[in-house]
Amino acid sequence: MTITCFIRYEIDPFGKAAFEAYARNWGQAIPRCGADLVGYFAPHEGSATTAYGVYNIDNLAAYEAYRTRLAADPLGRENYEFAKRKKFILKEDRIFLKLASGPHAPPVKP
Repeated sequence: MTITCFIRYEIDPFGKAAFEAYARNWGQAIPRCGADLVGYFAPHEGSATTAYGVYNIDNLAAYEAYRTRLAADPLGRENYEFAKRKKFILKEDRIFLKLASGPHAPPVKP
């Protein structure tokens, strides 16, 4: 069963450009380290402080292996350090979800 990781970020409203650079770096590192990146989403209209990252992974065991690879990846390490140095991420919440509906989910009779 594939699971989807949704990351909700609260970012500094003046840190949008830094977050976008951070997102572009993950756009390279995440797929290389084994997750199926859906994308990173920066504020555009409405809230200036809410951003998201979304990717799919096979299961929680695969997630743990992926996180190890990501921490060892040169761009991954550099990106973690960039975020710590610039302090544009104020809060980060991560949740794992499974697809419960959609055109490819089989119907279930109640």
